Order: sequence, then C-alpha cells, then structure tokens
Amino acid sequence: MNFDRLKEKLEILADAAKYDVSCSSSGGTRKNKKGALGDSSVSGICHTYTEDGRCVSLLKVLLTNHCIYDCAYCVSRSSNDIKRAAFTVEEVVDLTINFYRRNYIEGLFLSSGIFKNADTTMERLVRVAKKLRLEENFNGYIHLKSIPGASDELMQEAALYADRLSVNLEIPTESGLKLLAPEKNRQDMISPMRYIQKGISQYEDEKKILKKVPKFAPAGQSTQMIVGATNENDLQIIKVADHFYKNFNLKRVYYSGYVPVLEDKRLPSLATEVPMLRENRLYQSDWLMRFYGFKAEEILDPAIPFLDLEVDPKLSWALRHLDQFPVNIQTADYQMILRIPGIGVKSAQKIISARRFQMLTMDHLKQLGTAVNRAKYFIDFNTGNAYLKYLTDKNFRKLLVGGSSSKFHNQFSQQLSLF
Repeated sequence: MNFDRLKEKLEILADAAKYDVSCSSSGGTRKNKKGALGDSSVSGICHTYTEDGRCVSLLKVLLTNHCIYDCAYCVSRSSNDIKRAAFTVEEVVDLTINFYRRNYIEGLFLSSGIFKNADTTMERLVRVAKKLRLEENFNGYIHLKSIPGASDELMQEAALYADRLSVNLEIPTESGLKLLAPEKNRQDMISPMRYIQKGISQYEDEKKILKKVPKFAPAGQSTQMIVGATNENDLQIIKVADHFYKNFNLKRVYYSGYVPVLEDKRLPSLATEVPMLRENRLYQSDWLMRFYGFKAEEILDPAIPFLDLEVDPKLSWALRHLDQFPVNIQTADYQMILRIPGIGVKSAQKIISARRFQMLTMDHLKQLGTAVNRAKYFIDFNTGNAYLKYLTDKNFRKLLVGGSSSKFHNQFSQQLSLF
C-alpha cells in the first residue's frame, strides 16, 4: 500500500467533506458484542473538534470528489480546477478500522461526489458499510449520504447497514436549485427520503409484533440546506424544514451558511461573509419548532420574513406578543411557560413539578435553572413582580438587548487534519 498516496487522498477528501454539516450524535443502539468491534450506543458520537483541540471521533470523508454535476455552490463541481482523488472501498474500510483501533474515531461519516451515475456511487457507499458490518464485524456508528436518484434496492441495503442516512436538499427552494444546479432534480432528492421514511415506519410496526426484526436506519435520516447562496428568506427556509419534519419524520434539518469559495455571477461575491449569525438563528427557530411547540408561521410571517439578528427567535416572538404577558408562573399551562423567554424545556418541567408543593419565587426560578435576567420581565408571581413595569416601557426592547449577551460567537472553524 502506498501510504503517501493514501495520506494525500485523505487530506483531499477530508477537506472536501468539511462543508457537509449534517452529522450529529448518532442516536444509534448497536451494542458491542463478543468478537465485535465498536459500539454506536456509547454516550453518543461527537463530530467536531472541541475549542481546546480535543480529537473528533468521526472519520468524515468523501469516497471521491470526482463529480459529474457542475453545481455552482460546490467546491467539487466538475468545472472546478482542483485536485481529484478517490478511495477504493477497501481503503475506506481499512482507514475506519485502523483509526478506530487507535481510538481516533468512534464511527464513519461517508459521502461522495457523484461519479458515472447515482446507482454506481450509492453501490460503492453501500459496499463500504456492508464490508464493515459483515467482514470486520464493526458495530460502531455509520452515517451514509444517500445519493439522489439511487434505486430503492440500494436504499434498502443502505438502511440495513447504516445507522443514519441523509440526503441533502442543498438549496431550500426548487427555483434556487434550478438556478445553481440546473442538472439536478428536486424529486430525485425526495424519492430516497420517502423510501427510507416508509421503511422506518414499517420497521416500527413490525417491531411491535415480531420478536426479531432487522434494524432499518435505526438513527433515522436527516438533511441539510445551504443558507445565503440564493435569495430565499428565512420564512421560506423554516417552512421547508417544517414540511420535511412533518411529512418525512426527519431527525434533524441542518443549516449551513454559504461559504464563498467559487467565483460565479449567480453566487454572492467572494468577499461576502459567511452568514453564521443567520445560521445560528435558524437553528434556534428549528429548536422552537421541534421542542417548544411553535409553528413555523408563528416564528415568522410574510410581513416579517427574516429572523431578527439582534435577539433570538423566542424573544422576538415575545416582543411581538406582549399582550400574552405577564404569565402567572403558578397557574399557566406547560406550553405557555415554554414560551417565556429565558425558560427552557427542562426548567419548564421543573417548574410544573415544583409549583405543586409551594408558591414559587424568583429565587426558586434561579435554583431551577431559569435565565432569570430575561424571564423576570415576563413572569407574574402571586406575590407580585416589580420588573413588570418595564413591559409597557417604550424602551423595553432596548433594555433587553442591552442587558443580555449572546453565547454565539461568529467563528467559522474548518475540519482539522486527522494526522
């Protein structure tokens, strides 16, 4: 084996994979067994370097950066003059096993440029997962990218050997996709997602009546959208995400701020900043829809199609609906408590439990983990709350913005070398 060439391939294909952000804690349940290697159920899977440089636990690479498509936003586009490389199936398997044994990684995230056609590419990805599972007895986490246009038969095999599958929608709207990737068809992206969604539903039904059922994409499926490459507003993006959550039972939708790497008249200029704050606001909105009971049309509407970059979406909603506040913390239902700025899901659950035994005060809320510096303006106690006078103050928004600091840092970090 030519180790210098293998190292060069890894540098090229790991670098090309860094733009794909759709990987997270596995949610897989494959247990380690006697004679097997790896365990996808141990404390989740970490996919990025920590701030202090601790090692990522996922080998994240492309099978190849050769691609037949010429998508304007993609660094691997066919017309881009870059170094090209391709792994063999055996090379990816060997890298995964050897990195795992050295405790570099806990799993594999494998995507690919599309070479020749969709089925040829998907068949190679499936072969990697199959070889790891059946020949190497690898029970660690495997995330495969589903190739748009791949056959149902290949998607069936992929779901049997991978923990999670994902198809990137890439551009939020069909019109944006036609502008930047005219060779691609949105329906080709949706078809494998629909097949996997039906397969997961069937697996869940069979599991209820049969003792042993082969695992079928046990960690579900996800997708990714590029933000800022085209002129979609945030309302359009949120509605697309909401549609796929409701109709495809996705585990996650990922949002990736467009990184200007190519000169093209259809794209933002190379001097354009990566919209990291906008990306962060979209993730916060996504969280509101998934865990806080907000509907997409509550977060934004046609009159306000973009997220407020100055305050988070939950606070923005509260400022537009001050008539619903203050909320009596002692009597309000769980869903309304969740809408109070500064109160998260766990804090809301603790409040519901604690108030059965005593009248809650501001000190109690601090002890329950509430961000009182924000929540105090929106809560009413049976004993009164002096901060409520600010609710009707014309400078209320300015007071909130000036008195809060964001945990978000505008920092674009690239995937680092595994060597």
